[in-house]
Amino acid sequence: MFLQRRTPQLPTPEEALKGRPTPEFTVPSTHTVLGNPLLGPYPEGLEVADFALGCFWGAERKFWQTDGVWTTLAGYQGGYTENPAYEEVCSGLTGHTEAVRVVFDPKTVSYTELLKLFWESHDPTQGFRQGNDVGTQYRSAIYTHSPAQEAAVAASRDAYQQVLTATGHGAITTEILPAQGRTFWPAEAYHQQYLDKNPAGYCGIGGTGVSCPIGVAPAGE
Repeated sequence: MFLQRRTPQLPTPEEALKGRPTPEFTVPSTHTVLGNPLLGPYPEGLEVADFALGCFWGAERKFWQTDGVWTTLAGYQGGYTENPAYEEVCSGLTGHTEAVRVVFDPKTVSYTELLKLFWESHDPTQGFRQGNDVGTQYRSAIYTHSPAQEAAVAASRDAYQQVLTATGHGAITTEILPAQGRTFWPAEAYHQQYLDKNPAGYCGIGGTGVSCPIGVAPAGE
């Protein structure tokens, strides 16, 4: 992916690229692996989760391989630029991070189980990088869609921090914010299910090797 050489720093809203009112590209209608629509509206009873854990190519594959996940979508989130392009996000001037939208059936896979996969699939202590991928666009983030999700994230983060600390790792730097007001902008067509189309393609996803406790979320999650 894109390796920045300068010290990463998030832009202010005034510094960020302004973007555009409409996207410069179209998003495919169907997931190449799961066969379901990429864009909503989604069937009743499904829930949405937004995660960022480094390069979205490998991150998206982690989630589409999970039972109970109905569709996944690579995109950009957490910044200021409207309808951003990949090159703009890589410049560090949008404020966005590479994210994955996960649409799932909570009757089959719980949000807590998705959080476990999230924590264990990357190193959430690295700040503006993930392995060799350096830049604000690779920062770890979770954007929550309900108070219940927010509570589950806080509980899982605190539990995982305990085991990370016990094994010599640093503090979790994951950005945890409400999804409301932080639009998920779908990425270009070639990014969607990239590792299905390019099985030998780059995957920068790698965890700490430390297991995340589950069952730590409040009842009902």
